Amino acid sequence: MTRPESLRLHDRGGGPLPSTAPVDPPDLGAAVTRSFADRHIGPDREELARILPVVGVGSLRELAEAALPTSILDDSDAALAGLPPAATEHEVLAELAAIANANTVATSMIGLGYYDTLTPPVLVRNLLENPAWYTAYTPYQPEISQGRLEALLNFQTMVSDLTGMEVANASMLDEATAAAEAMTLLRRAGRSRSSRLLVDADLFPQTRTVLNTRAEPLGIEIVTADLAGGELPDGDFFGVLVQTPGASGRIVDWTGVIAAAHERGAPVAVGADLLAATLLSTPGEQGADVCFGTTQRFGVPLGFGGPHAGYLAVRQAYARQLPGRLVGVSVDADGNTAYRLALQTREQHIRREKATSNICTAQVLLAIVAAMYASYHGADGLRDIARRVHGHAAAIAAGLDGAVVHRAFFDTVLAHVPGGAEAVVAKAKSRGINLRLVDADHVGIACDEATTGEHVAAVVESFGTASSVEAAAVGDDNGSAAIETRTSEFLTHPAFTAYHTETAMLRYLRRLADKDIALDRSMIPLGSCTMKLNATAEMEPITWPGFARMHPYAPVEDSPGLRKVVADLENWLCEITGYDAVSLQPNAGSQGEYAGLLAIRRYHLDRGDAHRDTCLIPSSAHGTNAASAAMVGMRVEVVRCRDNGDVDLDDLRAKIADHAERLACIMITYPSTHGVYEHEVAELCALVHEAGGQVYVDGANLNALVGLARPGHFGGDVSHLNLHKTFCIPHGGGGPGVGPVAVRAHLSRYLPGDPLAADSHAVSAAAYGSASILPITWAYIRMMGADGLRRATLTAIASANYLARRLDEYFPVLYTGDNGMVAHECILDLREITKRTGVTVDDVAKRLADYGFHAPTMSFPVAGTLMVEPTESENLAELDDFVEAMIAIRAEIDRVGAGEWPVEDNPLRGAPHTAACLVGEWEHPYGREIAVYPRGIAHARAKVWPPVRRIDGAYGDRNLVCSCPPLEAYAD
Repeated sequence: MTRPESLRLHDRGGGPLPSTAPVDPPDLGAAVTRSFADRHIGPDREELARILPVVGVGSLRELAEAALPTSILDDSDAALAGLPPAATEHEVLAELAAIANANTVATSMIGLGYYDTLTPPVLVRNLLENPAWYTAYTPYQPEISQGRLEALLNFQTMVSDLTGMEVANASMLDEATAAAEAMTLLRRAGRSRSSRLLVDADLFPQTRTVLNTRAEPLGIEIVTADLAGGELPDGDFFGVLVQTPGASGRIVDWTGVIAAAHERGAPVAVGADLLAATLLSTPGEQGADVCFGTTQRFGVPLGFGGPHAGYLAVRQAYARQLPGRLVGVSVDADGNTAYRLALQTREQHIRREKATSNICTAQVLLAIVAAMYASYHGADGLRDIARRVHGHAAAIAAGLDGAVVHRAFFDTVLAHVPGGAEAVVAKAKSRGINLRLVDADHVGIACDEATTGEHVAAVVESFGTASSVEAAAVGDDNGSAAIETRTSEFLTHPAFTAYHTETAMLRYLRRLADKDIALDRSMIPLGSCTMKLNATAEMEPITWPGFARMHPYAPVEDSPGLRKVVADLENWLCEITGYDAVSLQPNAGSQGEYAGLLAIRRYHLDRGDAHRDTCLIPSSAHGTNAASAAMVGMRVEVVRCRDNGDVDLDDLRAKIADHAERLACIMITYPSTHGVYEHEVAELCALVHEAGGQVYVDGANLNALVGLARPGHFGGDVSHLNLHKTFCIPHGGGGPGVGPVAVRAHLSRYLPGDPLAADSHAVSAAAYGSASILPITWAYIRMMGADGLRRATLTAIASANYLARRLDEYFPVLYTGDNGMVAHECILDLREITKRTGVTVDDVAKRLADYGFHAPTMSFPVAGTLMVEPTESENLAELDDFVEAMIAIRAEIDRVGAGEWPVEDNPLRGAPHTAACLVGEWEHPYGREIAVYPRGIAHARAKVWPPVRRIDGAYGDRNLVCSCPPLEAYAD
C-alpha cells in the first residue's frame, strides 16, 4: 500500500525496563526567567510543596513510584531522549515562521472539494482566534453552553436551508466521512436487503476511497456507474449515492435518477456544494433523502486538508437515524426557549457495539465559523459570491471554447487537451497557479471566492490561448443566469439577516460567548477529557498563510514546511509512546480507533487468519471502543471488571479460552477508564499475545503516561492518541480533534495512506487529516521538552490525588489503585448520597454553575458519579476554590437530607439560577442570595450568570425542533 511519504519507522530500541524513574522537578531556584513549562504547569514549586504532603508523598519521584506499576516505568534518562531540548515561546514562533515560509502559497485552482476562501477578519479575530470560543468543551452542560448551541443551531439551519432538507446535524468530520456515514444511514434506513450501493462515477476520488475503506469490513459492495444519463444498472441496491457538482465539475439534475431509485425502494444521498446550492435547485427539491458535503468554502481555511466541518442532512423521517451531534430546541424551568443536544447524545455509550456510528464528536469550531460566515454575508451576499465564482469559471470556459468537456458547470471547468495536460499544468505553475492534472489528456480548473480576473487570464494563457477574456472575467455574474434554477428562498431567519455589519457581528459573537463557560473563565474539571491550557504561542501560527492557505493536493514541492511538521510529530510521538510508526491522518479519536482496529483486522487477514474476528473489551470501556470494533466487522465480547475497577484477569482467561481461535484483539484504556493504573497490565497484554491476539491501548488517558511509561513498551501493539487532550489542541466546543494512530513495526504497513493513492485505506479525506492544527502540538512538545512533559504528567497526577484526598470524606472516591492512588482523574461516588437525600449528580452539576464552575463529567463511566480531572494547568488556588465549592455543595446536600429544604425545591434542584429569576416572584424556601451567591458576595468568583435555568431534555426530544424558529415565532 502507499502511505504518506513522511511516515517513517522509528527505532525504539529495547532492553529491560528499569524499576524506578528519577522524576523530581527541576530546581527552579532563583531563575530570572520562567520557562514555557513553568507557564504551562499551574502549581509552582511552593504550591507543589503544599500539594504533595496531602497526597502522602515527599516528591514527584516518590509519587511516580507509588502510583505506577514499577514494571512499566521508564528510566527518565532514557525516556524521551529523542526529543529536542525545550525552546522558548519566541524561539518556537521563529522556527514555525521559517517552516511556514518554506511552503509555497500558490493560487489554488485544484478544487476537489477544497477551495480558497476569504474569512472575514471579524470572524478570524473574534471567533477563530478567540479563546472564549476555541477553549470551550462539548455542550453536555447546556445551561452554560447556550452561546455555542445557538451558533450550532444556526449551522443546522444554514445546511437545511441550502440543501432543501428538513434536519441537519451539528457537523461531521469532513466530506468523505460524511459520505461514509450517509452510506451506512442509507443501508439501515432502506427497505432493501441488498448489500450493494450504487455510486456515480463522478464522485470526488478521496470520497470514493473512504467509502471503500468503510464498506469492505461491513460486507458492502460498491457498484460504480455513470448515472448522468438517468439510467440505473440492473439489480438491487440498498441505496444510491451521487454528487453535484461532480469531481469533473459537471452539474446534473438528479430528479430522474432519484425517482428511478425510489421505484426500486432505494433511498438516495446527494453530495451537494453549499455555495452552488445558492443558485441550483436543491437536492431536497429533486427528491433526495440524504445530503452530505463540506462547509469548508464558507470561510474555513484550506489548512492542507483540515480541520473542516462536514455536514449531513436528512428528511424528517430519518431524523432519528442521524449520527453525530444534533442540537435541538427545548424549554427551561421557567418556560423560556433553550437549546440542548437532542436525541442519543452519547449513542455509543448507550448502544455500544449496536451503535450506528462511532463518531462521538463534531467539528464545532469550524461549523460555527461557517455559520457565522453565512450570517455575515446573508443570502444575497452568498448568491453574489456564487455568481462571481461561476462568472470566472464561465470566462475560462469561453477562453478555452472547444476544449471544455461539460457545458453545465458551476465553478470547475474540465478541459480536454490531448497529450498536453502536463504541459498546461506546468505553465500554470510557472505563473503561480496550481491546476488539477486529471490525466494525460485532461486538466481541471476550479474557481473560488479568491479567484480574480488576473487568475482567469493566466489560466487561459497557460493553454496557449490569448487572454482576450480578461475583461469579461472580472464580471460578477458572467453567464450565471444560465445555471440559476433555484427558486426557493433561504436564510430568511433573523440570525442571517441581522448581522451584516461588523459592529453587529462583533456584538453578536460577544453576546453568544458571554453565555458560555470556557477555559478562559474557569477550570473545566472534566474526567476523561483533559481540558488543559491551550497556550497562545501554540495557537498563533494556525492562521498564518503558510499553514492555512495550503491545498491538501498541492504539488509535494509546495509543502516542505508542513511535511517537516508532520515528520517531526511522527518521530516525537513514536518517542513518547514507544511505538514504531504513526499516521496523523485520523481527524478525531473515533477515527484513530477505527484506523487502529482496521490495521489489526488487515494484519490477521494477510496472515490467513480471517477467522480472528473477536474483540475483547472491558465493561468499563468508553462506548466508542465497541462501536469502532463493530464498524470493522468484529464481534464484541465483554470482559468483567473487579469491584476495584480493574479488569478481571480470571474472566479474561476464561474469555480467551472460549474464543482462542477467534481472538483478534483486546481494547483497553490505560490508565483505565476508572482513573487508576492497573498493576497487572503487562500480564494482561502477555495473555492476549500468547493467544495470538493484538493489544489495542486506547490513548485517551495518555496525559497520565507521557515521560513515565510507554504503551508500545509495556505490551501495546496499537494506540490512538488524542492530540486534543494530551497535546493541547483545543476542544473548540466539541471539535476539532486529531486522533493519530501509532503502531508497532509489524502493523506499520496497514496504517491509513494518501486517499488519492492506489490501493489506499484512508479513513479521512486528506493524507494528514487536520494538518493546519498540527503546529499546535508541534509547538507544545518543542516548548516543553522532555523534562517539561514529564513534569506536566506528574503534576496532573499530583493534582488529581490532591483533589481525591481533600474531597474523599465528602464525596467518596470510588476507585483507587495500589497505595490508594488515582491516576490523573478520580471518580466521586454520589450514589449513596442520592439514595439518602434525593440529590442527584445532575443537581450538583447544575449547582456548580452558580458557584462559577463547569461541572465534572457526569455518570461516566459509572452512573451516579462525577469524574474529575484537574490537569496540570490549574494552580493551587483554583484547585482549592473547586474543593471549597464542592464542600459547600455537600453542606447544602446535608440540609436537604436533614429536611431543612424539600427534595423538589432547594438550591441544588433549582440550579442554575439566572439573573432574571431573581426579579420575579420568589416562593422558594431558600433565599435569593443563596441562589446566586452561595458563598456570599465577598467570597464569590467572578460571577457567571447562566442565561437559562434547568433545561427540560425530555420535552426537547418529544418535540424535536433542530433549526432556527420561523419568523412568526419572533413576531409572537
